[in-house]
Amino acid sequence: MEPRKLAALLSSLVSQLLLLLILTLPCNSPSYTHDSLPPLIHHFLFSHQIATTLPRNRNRNRNRKRKHPSPSHPSRTPDFFPTTFMMTSSTFQWLSGLLEPLLDCRDPAPLNLSPSLRLSIGLFRLATGSDYPQIASRFSVPLSVAKFCVKQLCRVLCTNFRFWVSFPNPSDLRSVSQSFHTLSGLPNCCGVVSCSRFDVLNANSIAAQIVVDSSFRILSIVAGFQGHKSDSTILRASTLFKDIEEGTLLNDVSANAVNQYLIGDSGYPLLSWLMVPFLDSVPGSVEENFNNVHEVMRVPALRTVASLKNWGVLSRPVDEEVKMAVAYTGACAILHNCLLMREDFSALAASGFEDHHRHQLRPRVLDHEDDAPVSPKALVLRSSLATMAKKIRRDSDS
Repeated sequence: MEPRKLAALLSSLVSQLLLLLILTLPCNSPSYTHDSLPPLIHHFLFSHQIATTLPRNRNRNRNRKRKHPSPSHPSRTPDFFPTTFMMTSSTFQWLSGLLEPLLDCRDPAPLNLSPSLRLSIGLFRLATGSDYPQIASRFSVPLSVAKFCVKQLCRVLCTNFRFWVSFPNPSDLRSVSQSFHTLSGLPNCCGVVSCSRFDVLNANSIAAQIVVDSSFRILSIVAGFQGHKSDSTILRASTLFKDIEEGTLLNDVSANAVNQYLIGDSGYPLLSWLMVPFLDSVPGSVEENFNNVHEVMRVPALRTVASLKNWGVLSRPVDEEVKMAVAYTGACAILHNCLLMREDFSALAASGFEDHHRHQLRPRVLDHEDDAPVSPKALVLRSSLATMAKKIRRDSDS
C-alpha cells in the first residue's frame, strides 16, 4: 500500500477510536456537557478529512504541474539542486511535501500553480538572488506571480517555521555547552553572539544579531536594526539581552560554579554573562592564551554568517523594501537550520573558511554607547576562564 494511503487509513482508524472512547466513556467532570462535544468531534472529523483527501490533492497538483513545467525536469545535472536551490534534491522534495498545504492557499486570485513550483520560484530567488524579470522568464510566469511566490515562501517560513530558530531549553542547552567544552576545554559556554550587516539599495543597511552553537546552528536571530548602530547598542536593544538580564535565560550554574555565558568579539561589552577578549594582551601571557581559545570558539559564528551570505539574495544589496530584506534574512536563517537538521551542507560555507578568513577573527573595537564600569563578577569569571585555558594548554603540552 502506498505510504500516503496507509497514513490516511491509520488516521481514519485512530480518529474513529478516539471518537468511540469520547462517546462511550463516562466523564465525572461537572463542567462536561453535550454542548462541549460537537467542537471536539469536529476536530477529529476534520483531521480525518484532511488525511483522506491527501491523495486527491496530490493528483490535482500533478495536473497543475503539467501546465507549468518545473526546471527540475529531465536533463538536470547532479549539482542542479545545490546550485539552483541551495539544497539537495532529497531535501527539496522533503521541504516541498512539508510546505505543500501552506503554499497551496492564500492566493489573491487562482494561480493554478503546484506547491512545488511555488517553492521552486521562492527558493530560486533566495538561492541565486536573481531579479524578478529573470525569475518570471525562467519559470514562465507573470512578474506579479513571481513576486507573490517569493513573498509567500518568506511569509510561510517566518510565520509557521520560526521554531526552527529558537533558543534551547535548559536540558538542550547543556548539550550545547558540552560541545563548546569539547571544542575549547572551557565549561558552560552556551553560544557565540555576532552581528552582521546586509546592504539594501537606496536605504541604510540592516543589521542582524545571531547566536550560534558550535555546530553552526542558529539559536537566536533578530534582524531589522539600522546597520550603522554598534553591535553593543543592538545587543542592549534585543530581547535576548532583556531575557538574560532578567534571569529567564542562562540561569543555570554548573558543578564548577562557572555561570552560563556567551562569547563575543570586542564590539561587545564585558558582562557577567558575555565574555570578550582581553585588549592589549602581552605575548605569552594568560590573557593572550585566553584570546587564542576565544578565537577558536568564535569560528562557528563567523562561518555561519558567511553561510548566510552564501544565499544569493543576501550576497548583494537587496533591491527591495527594507521589510523584504528583513524577511529574506529570517527565511535564510530558518532554511540554514533546516538544512543542518537534514545533514544537508549545500549552503554551509567551505570547511577551509577559518584559514581564508583568519583576519576576520581579530578583535574589533566598536564605540560602546555606555561607559558603565565592568562588574566585578564579569572580571572574575573571565579571569577564571583564562586560568582554566592556561592549565588546559599546559596539560596538553606536557
